[in-house]
Amino acid sequence: MRRRTTPESFDPAQVRPWNAGLAGLGFGGDYNPEQWPDDVRLEDLELMREAGVNLLSVAIFSWATIEPREGELDWAWLDTTMDRLHGAGIQVALATATASPPPWLTREHPEILPRLADGTVLHQGGRQSYAVTHPVHREYALRMTTRMAERYRDHPALALWHVDNEIGCHVPRDYSAAAADAFRQWLRERYTTVDALNDAWGTAFWSQRYGSFDDVLPPLVAPTYANPTQQLDFDRFSSDALLDYYRDLRDTLRQITPHVPVTTNLMATSHTKGMDYFSWAPELDVVANDHYTAAADPERHVDLAFSADLTRGIAGGDPWILMEHSTSAVNWQPRNRAKLPGELLRNSLQHVARGADSVMFFQWRQSRAGAEKYHSAMVPHAGRDTDLWRDVVGLGDALEALGEVRGSRVRSRAAIVVDWPSWWGSELDSHPTQALRYMDQVQAWYGALWRRGVTTDMVSPGADLDGYDLVVLPTTYLVTDADAANVAAAAQRGATVVVTYFSGIVDEHDHVRLGGYPGAFRDLLGVRTEEFYPLQDGETVHVVGEAVGGAATADLWTEKSHVADDAEVMASYQDGALADRPAVTRRAVGQGHAWYVATRLDREGLDDLAGTLVAEAGVGPEFSAPAGVEVVRRWSDAAPPAGQEPTSWVFVLNHTEESATVGTEAAPVTGTELLTGERVSGTLTVPAGGVRVLRVG
Repeated sequence: MRRRTTPESFDPAQVRPWNAGLAGLGFGGDYNPEQWPDDVRLEDLELMREAGVNLLSVAIFSWATIEPREGELDWAWLDTTMDRLHGAGIQVALATATASPPPWLTREHPEILPRLADGTVLHQGGRQSYAVTHPVHREYALRMTTRMAERYRDHPALALWHVDNEIGCHVPRDYSAAAADAFRQWLRERYTTVDALNDAWGTAFWSQRYGSFDDVLPPLVAPTYANPTQQLDFDRFSSDALLDYYRDLRDTLRQITPHVPVTTNLMATSHTKGMDYFSWAPELDVVANDHYTAAADPERHVDLAFSADLTRGIAGGDPWILMEHSTSAVNWQPRNRAKLPGELLRNSLQHVARGADSVMFFQWRQSRAGAEKYHSAMVPHAGRDTDLWRDVVGLGDALEALGEVRGSRVRSRAAIVVDWPSWWGSELDSHPTQALRYMDQVQAWYGALWRRGVTTDMVSPGADLDGYDLVVLPTTYLVTDADAANVAAAAQRGATVVVTYFSGIVDEHDHVRLGGYPGAFRDLLGVRTEEFYPLQDGETVHVVGEAVGGAATADLWTEKSHVADDAEVMASYQDGALADRPAVTRRAVGQGHAWYVATRLDREGLDDLAGTLVAEAGVGPEFSAPAGVEVVRRWSDAAPPAGQEPTSWVFVLNHTEESATVGTEAAPVTGTELLTGERVSGTLTVPAGGVRVLRVG
């Protein structure tokens, strides 16, 4: 892939902070004035002042408005918008306007349209109707980006560049001719020679040996299973191709406005499989994320916490921007229910608790037309005299009161390893079971720790693990030698390391590590598995042992395993084909321990096991709280006076329908509650569905 590069003269130190123009936390959303007449735009300014809005994303889907016909540019409305927002004291995250090409472009150049693996063309009429690798689309997107940068480079409202929008959201994998050409070039750069590619892909199997890179195709629809390493490499390539598109637009901006920070809105969630965001993070001046709760999920607040922690992990622990979420209902779920009373505030401050320094929504004003007209907004269809608008204003007040938490960081001594290549590889076809889903175990372990009150970082397998006393690797199917050694070193140092089933199985080329499973972790764990015994749909086994609370039920996966002399069996299968064989094991390693969980435990069994591990690692919560009450702490980086601890802020979020009390006589909570101004000493009561934020120190 050929792309523009960052100018050699570029100095990262000259990039100003994205929130330099803000007094505290950011608050706002996507603003689309082109959808409305001027009298509504003027009313918007009044309402923004009332709500306390200070940051807006502008021009995300404005290409066809700015350039309705090729070369015919209309800047007047955007010039006026930028000037008015600056006059109102509002900063702008200005988009490149490239998120959806205008109809004239796809009519003149239909070759830029993306394709599915079966050859289906994805046409104009929605959004993101472009192939990121096509040179014609790239040329037009760079031209529009250049125009935006040159016109607004010195505008005082410009705080941040917002590149495109949710890159890869609708087309994470493109199988067009342009993508095929780019894939072949990517393979040449990765492998250098076709012999190296043949070795990596194992092409001696099924007579797949290539004589030239020119013979290689993306994994299109084929008579039977495509080569698994071809599929895995296409996943890697596709993530890189989307990132390359972002970098090309970013570098164009840097050439013109090197002082302005650049980002794009990620979708770091449990269902965004297409992009390896750990590889994206170094390319962003600040990490930004979009997250939407699922109305049908009674534990959607746990999924929200997961997404926020994953975003913080991608950001390397730095504060980040919540670029989009919803004030109430969305438009794209099967049943789009409005949020409950208090849920807007609670959702927003949950993100802040876990590291967000800005709370933004899609969108400012609810559209009257288009595909997202039933998606909620800060200003609803029913207008100002609504509970929703009053909640928005209340949120603005709350964020103003919490401005002092800006720049503070979350600390954690527990980590879950999240690995996109393992996600891609573990869900390939022709595996022991097609029912395995990578995120199943990631989220299950996250939920078990969340219910224990443990704040958890999300890290890559190669991350620095020295600060963690508990490290969990759920279904880390694919691992390099270096990353396996990194995990083992954590146990040697004193951490409790937990590895689950179908981990360490293959190397980076999806080649099985021979000698028995779990391959790369076999020696660390003291476990050797002969065969996998996946369970049939609806089939369960019982697992017994104190580590799982005495008895638990398991499904999906079992293994025929043997343990080394220095490994302990902590739980065994009670019945089934593998009765009396180990299901959970533990081995002392250096100063720490390595656990193996060879089956999918039910919720109760996993909760009990998590409790055992939390106790062993000593990573329990600082504050005791009732079930359903979430406690998270952010810490100031500022050096405190001698003899004092740094200032911190304790967020207490009550997700239950009853008031709850945090703190006891033996473990009191003391400080100032920022939302009410109340001085707290001893216990803190949080109303049903409410939030309290305590400044400590």
